[in-house]
Amino acid sequence: MFLSVFEMFKVGIGPSSSHTMGPMLAAARFLDMIRAAPFSAHGIRASLHGSLAFTGVGHATDRATILGLAGFSPETYSAESAEAAMATIAETKTLTPDDLPSLCFDPDSDLIFDYDHALPGHANGMILMATDAQGDVILQQVFYSIGGGFVMTEEELAAGKNTEDGPTVPYPFKSASEMLEMSGASGKSIAAMKRANEISRMDQAKLTKGTTRIWHVMNNCINRGLQSDGILPGGLGVKRRAKGIYDALMDERGMNLKAPHTINDWMSVYAMAVNEENAAGGQVVTAPTNGAAGVIPATLRYYLDHVPGASTAHIEDFLLTASAIGGLVKYNASISGAEAGCQAEVGSASAMAAAGLCAVMGGSPEQVENAAEIALEHHLGMTCDPVKGLVQVPCIERNGLGAIKAVSAASLALRGDGTHLVSLDACIETMRQTGIDMSEKYKETSLGGLAVHVPNC
Repeated sequence: MFLSVFEMFKVGIGPSSSHTMGPMLAAARFLDMIRAAPFSAHGIRASLHGSLAFTGVGHATDRATILGLAGFSPETYSAESAEAAMATIAETKTLTPDDLPSLCFDPDSDLIFDYDHALPGHANGMILMATDAQGDVILQQVFYSIGGGFVMTEEELAAGKNTEDGPTVPYPFKSASEMLEMSGASGKSIAAMKRANEISRMDQAKLTKGTTRIWHVMNNCINRGLQSDGILPGGLGVKRRAKGIYDALMDERGMNLKAPHTINDWMSVYAMAVNEENAAGGQVVTAPTNGAAGVIPATLRYYLDHVPGASTAHIEDFLLTASAIGGLVKYNASISGAEAGCQAEVGSASAMAAAGLCAVMGGSPEQVENAAEIALEHHLGMTCDPVKGLVQVPCIERNGLGAIKAVSAASLALRGDGTHLVSLDACIETMRQTGIDMSEKYKETSLGGLAVHVPNC
């Protein structure tokens, strides 16, 4: 099994990898299908289903779909250009993507939120349609946004398309037990095996350049969040808190009044900074999702800024180890909140972060696996119940606690020898089964939990 570090960590935009990035990428794929068609399209329609319908407005799914159909992509997204494009589309009722004629599209009538008809393949479903001059559908495609910015057509999902396309990698582990067996037989760390897999498909220079950029975007996101204040968009009136907390922490530095547990505030503020940026629609790194984007950057920043002997030379090992764990979770369970609740998002991110931190602090492969298991185990059953469908409450603080759990899990694992009762594989399978059993109310539909017990205005 091979899932690249650059598939697990993708530069994108907030507020959601599955509800914002995914639909935008699906729209881009549909444009390519129109370009390849032997006929000319006159217009486009779209319908959103399941979780994409229920929490779509709060996650800017409608906006992302329209911008994707206009030719925008998460990687090169410009907020200023997007605003101008949305205004033009609203006025002209047309889309003008590159290499296609102008396409009729009225945002008020050609984008439908279908709350009554869920699609069978996944909770995040959408249908994109091209029409002729009479308004008849001449091309239609069902897409599923399966979490973390990954998109599949209904045919790909039905065929079981997975991450094994391409040549065989040196260490194709599909489970944590296989990962540990291969590590033991080769004498390589998890990061070293993951690196070998990556450079079997790209050179080391490209890998290093890519991981450096990933951390650069993550760290810039933290810094922007620490310097920004105001009210987050969406109508809940949620105030940005990271800057105020950070300023207070900086003022307290060097004072003898601070308590030892203040270090938890540092971890939390780094994560909250990222998720406030995400909630505002800023540039983030999907890690493994946007809703959980703060956990891994916060843990890595904690390591670099607060752990004696930390080195930037270890950033790549941290990210490679984390992506190896994330790949196992995605392959064997899910990283989608709409599919398995927040245990699949913040829980997965916390496990990835714990593994990465344990690795760069000298942990053995067995200790790394133990750290990931501890972190994931203590997120089992966590629901996804965003108030008003916005990735704000409880999501922002939840990332801070996910980072704290990751650091605690890594520390506990390092205190042991790697032997433990519950394996990571068993924990991942438990998470998968829990997700299946979980009520749909608690899987990113905003139909249960905090979403219905907190006023939405």
